[in-house]
Amino acid sequence: MQRHWYQQFWPWFLIVLPLCAVAASLYTFYLASSGADSMVVDDYYKKGRGINKDLSELKRAAELNMVATLRYQDEQVSIVLDGEHNKGEAIRVNFTHPTLEKEDHRLLMSSDAAGIYRVRLDTPLMKGNWNLQIEAMDGNWRLQERISLPIREQLIIRAGS
Repeated sequence: MQRHWYQQFWPWFLIVLPLCAVAASLYTFYLASSGADSMVVDDYYKKGRGINKDLSELKRAAELNMVATLRYQDEQVSIVLDGEHNKGEAIRVNFTHPTLEKEDHRLLMSSDAAGIYRVRLDTPLMKGNWNLQIEAMDGNWRLQERISLPIREQLIIRAGS
């Protein structure tokens, strides 16, 4: 006795394989379109020109013999600056994650009476690698370093190293 086609194994096997491929491709399309790539820069020419300016700020920091001592404990960032900079001027500190833009922290810090820059973060920094930039408010000098968190005691960042 002959069974109907829908009661056979092979027709269903041959139907399910292409359906799985279609479902997987639709899911892949959803993943690709749901998250924008924040690492792609629209105006790469302006960014490239900005790199030359960054190099002059780094050279200026080396001329001023800038040294920063960074501490990060209990969601508190503290920085002590040494060198020939304007004492007491406000600084910008950027913690940028290499791949996750939403984790970046852009801080504006001013020093206390002892000359220490302190700020408490609302959200803690993730463990792992970070790009750190410390710069003067007027853009005269910049220190930058690739750091790895957590920091045990302190991290010393020297200009030109």
